[in-house]
Amino acid sequence: VQLQASGGGLVQAGGSLRLSCTASGNIRSINTMGWYRQGPTNQRDLVASITYGGRTNYADSVKGRFTISGDNAKNTVYLQMNSLKPEDTGVYYCKQILDAAGYYAQYWGQGTLVTVSS
Repeated sequence: VQLQASGGGLVQAGGSLRLSCTASGNIRSINTMGWYRQGPTNQRDLVASITYGGRTNYADSVKGRFTISGDNAKNTVYLQMNSLKPEDTGVYYCKQILDAAGYYAQYWGQGTLVTVSS
């Protein structure tokens, strides 16, 4: 299984970016997809997640500004980021909990850098 993330870049405060992450391989089913941000402390914090059934969860800092969505048929998760702030800067990693070998396991994509200038 491989996860390919894209969509990061440099944007001014108040701008928008859309991240996407697609899983490929022998995927039987997906349980949860999500995005995490790694900042200066190198800790990965949850930004947003979505279950197969569409239940979403957001970090308080992004509620009302970010929207997570998923396309289960394409094994893809998106993160629409609006009204970006400098504190949103970081490396964003996608994670998918999926079944590719008869049991659920988590898989990480490569990070995509988001830089928000003030």
